[in-house]
Amino acid sequence: MKFGKVFALFGVLAALQIGSVFAADKIDVVVKGDTKDNFEAVAAAVRKQMEPGGYYQYIHGDERGLVEEKLNDMAALFENHPTIDQMSADQKRQLADDQEAINATLTQRDSRRKVCENVRPTGSNISRRVCRTYGEIESERQDARRFMQDVSNSPQLQKGG
Repeated sequence: MKFGKVFALFGVLAALQIGSVFAADKIDVVVKGDTKDNFEAVAAAVRKQMEPGGYYQYIHGDERGLVEEKLNDMAALFENHPTIDQMSADQKRQLADDQEAINATLTQRDSRRKVCENVRPTGSNISRRVCRTYGEIESERQDARRFMQDVSNSPQLQKGG
């Protein structure tokens, strides 16, 4: 019975995390993934947030594959057992492990995650703390990469010109 209480607590915490992720966009999602239908709604919302413009738009291809694999594994568990209560302890543990892997990946790629670093401005030995969101950092990185590609492809840098 102790495992059931721990799993229920994990489910509530995961639901709160997922609920906070979708609250800003006012997506109408059932965040308690305790049944097959509720899980499908949460999985669809996570997939939507991995699309361009979503909270997880900067997720890398291999990470996207991992999240999709884990969501599919979880869906397979719900396919055979429509509610968590009908799952065995091993199946509940697998469900929790899959959820943990998904949460770890999505937390790292959440465009709203605050990233702070200490930087020393040019000409100063006094560092200051600069905080930006992961989305701002990735957007700047992509803009810089595009700029460098445009510059390297410009006709002025081509041979014979």
